Amino acid sequence: MTRRHRKKNEPASVEGLPADWRKQAKALRRYGGETPATAIERCADDLEATMREQDETTFSLVEAAHQSGYSKDHLGRLVREGKIPNAGRPNAPRILRRHLPLKAPSGPRLAESAARRDVSNEQIVQSIIDCIDSFQYHPQPSASSPVTSYSTLVYRRLRQFPHPLQFINIPCILLRVVLQ
Repeated sequence: MTRRHRKKNEPASVEGLPADWRKQAKALRRYGGETPATAIERCADDLEATMREQDETTFSLVEAAHQSGYSKDHLGRLVREGKIPNAGRPNAPRILRRHLPLKAPSGPRLAESAARRDVSNEQIVQSIIDCIDSFQYHPQPSASSPVTSYSTLVYRRLRQFPHPLQFINIPCILLRVVLQ
């Protein structure tokens, strides 16, 4: 059996990005890059705060079914059986995002498709910048998708891309774009 080993600069997931970004900041400081290091640490802090905020979101069974890929009946059964904790009332169950089971995608596994990149880091960053510009000049937060900060906006945009393993270099690219 062979194991796929991570490359040295490749994060395990979006959740691992803040720690990886802090390592990059530490390396930058070693070489005198105090300002970029501080910017990367702030990005890491914002991303962690956004992930914690997202973790506390609760869903009704219908919303949870839409998010997870499982049916509302199946999720309701899991709540009744105690396999998923009920974050709501007995006759109106709700499920915390962190307890929400996610159905495996039917496409190729990430490890098999990691070599194929559909978008570059530059395209992702440009997409984020376009999204921020659009938000800055035309803010349209709604009750269903409140955007409370740029970090929330960036986090949501990052989650739209299929390969989270490529995001390690995004702080450096963002800094290059901002400093130009």
